Amino acid sequence: MAPDRFQSLFGEAFDTMRRTREAFQPQLALREIGVVTTVSNGIARVSGLPGAGSEELLTFPGDLYGIAFNIDEAEIGVVLLGEYWHLHAGDEVQRTGRVMDVPVGDALIGRVIDPVGKPLDGKGRLVFNRRLPTERGAPAIMDRAPVNVPLQTGLKVVDALIPVGRGQRELIQGDRQTGKTAIAIDAILNQKGQEVLCIYCAIGQRASAVAKVVAELEEKGAMGYTIVVVSEGNDPPGHKYIA
Repeated sequence: MAPDRFQSLFGEAFDTMRRTREAFQPQLALREIGVVTTVSNGIARVSGLPGAGSEELLTFPGDLYGIAFNIDEAEIGVVLLGEYWHLHAGDEVQRTGRVMDVPVGDALIGRVIDPVGKPLDGKGRLVFNRRLPTERGAPAIMDRAPVNVPLQTGLKVVDALIPVGRGQRELIQGDRQTGKTAIAIDAILNQKGQEVLCIYCAIGQRASAVAKVVAELEEKGAMGYTIVVVSEGNDPPGHKYIA
């Protein structure tokens, strides 16, 4: 090959290297990275994150998240929010700088979701533009609307003897198989056309039992104003906590 050809090739190579060097802009980022020490029963112990705050969201390998709970000087107890069988001691953990939040909005109405907002009904992905923390301050007493509108449950005994108001908290207590869920479902079905939003949260129930409830709500046309949140019995402890 002619010397001029060699010189041309070297010149092009050096020009390319020069342009690449000039275009390169290093970006420095300061991050706290800890390591997993132990994993057991949905709880991970993490060391090396001295700046982590209470209930801060942490990221693990495999797109797994966890909530920081027990914060000690040397380690942090983290509640995992998903399947953790791939997690091992020595895996890296990073802070996110934010607390656990969930999607909110009208897009959730009529859907069956898990506690972190992922759809479980096979109706496609959720489209939302707002999220709210799971743990946030309750409104002050003077900022709350008065409870002056009755919530008709459709059960004459309840509505006559112990009426429930919209915005009121009411505990349904009883032994197993005594009809607690039936009372709640009847109250939801009776809200059709009443401009009331209903949220049915199933924690630790079997998938077949939840599917039966959802089928009844759909059959009676109640899913148009209802959101169903499901955390099955075999879900991680973090899901049950959020629900």
